[in-house]
Amino acid sequence: MPLPTSRRLDSTTLDTVTYDDHGLVPAVVQETTSRDVLMLAWMDAEALRRTLETHRATYWSRSRQSHWVKGETSGNTQHVRDVLLDCDGDTVLLLVDQTGPACHTGALTCFTVSP
Repeated sequence: MPLPTSRRLDSTTLDTVTYDDHGLVPAVVQETTSRDVLMLAWMDAEALRRTLETHRATYWSRSRQSHWVKGETSGNTQHVRDVLLDCDGDTVLLLVDQTGPACHTGALTCFTVSP
């Protein structure tokens, strides 16, 4: 069941996001069709703006202190279908069409448990 339209983010509702002390918000990434949870990443306001504008998942790297676009070097892209804000306003959910594996290890998701 989809969330109410008021919880969807777009360029006009971007200011409703609550960021942490570092100006970041956690982003849970879920595959649109399978509903598999693919990964958790971090976004700042600029990453969210770019994501909403281009529909290409853009994140903030805490280790490199820079923006990165998922799949820009690997080809494992995320086409963003929808961006939703949770009830507290401090976590976003990206619904994406994933091309290739989501995890840098080559696994489909970052939550894959190896036997």
